[in-house]
Amino acid sequence: MKRILVLLYITLFSACASAEDKEAKVLIVTNMGKITVKLYNETPQHRDNFIKLVEEHRFDSLLFHRVIKQFMIQAGDPTSKNSAVGEKLGDGDLDYKVPAEIVFPRYFNKLGQLCAARESDGSNPARASSATQFYIVVGKHYTDNELDKFELDHNVKFTPEQRQAYKVEGGAPHLDGAYTVFGEVVKGLKIVQQINLVETDSNDRPVKDVRIKTMKILKR
Repeated sequence: MKRILVLLYITLFSACASAEDKEAKVLIVTNMGKITVKLYNETPQHRDNFIKLVEEHRFDSLLFHRVIKQFMIQAGDPTSKNSAVGEKLGDGDLDYKVPAEIVFPRYFNKLGQLCAARESDGSNPARASSATQFYIVVGKHYTDNELDKFELDHNVKFTPEQRQAYKVEGGAPHLDGAYTVFGEVVKGLKIVQQINLVETDSNDRPVKDVRIKTMKILKR
């Protein structure tokens, strides 16, 4: 029986490793350093759209146009490529949306998650995602007391995985279940955190441009 269990464990581990190997990875080269993200297979429309945009070089030379400390860094506005210094950004997009693929609670807004930006519920009740704009979560750390209060105030219940992540890694739990999380940072998290600390103006745009030089598919 022990031998069977061990063999079963090895088989399951190999299957998981195989699935992990098949996840696409993208290298994001910025003027502050390199970030590598992997794209989840459970959100195929977002994965395929992101890969398509990378291959078309749609992200090249775009800015991280919105940065909010202890919250997130956001990029993907096509109009940011040639924007003037101090120009307000954030309304640019392509002429289509990506249907929501919210895989919650498996994927939630902890530190390092790659998520799709979108218009507000009022004009976008289906919570469809922007074609190009995305954000990477930084967030803040929470104590048990803060998480308990959050549960009461928002009538939610954190899973053990969520609670542990928000205490140890940090994140933005108020976004959970409302935005599509379609990947995560696997390398370069320190670069994300450094970008999150840059000086910004009244519109949350970095005073000194933080630019995506290029993106490249590392694995398909």
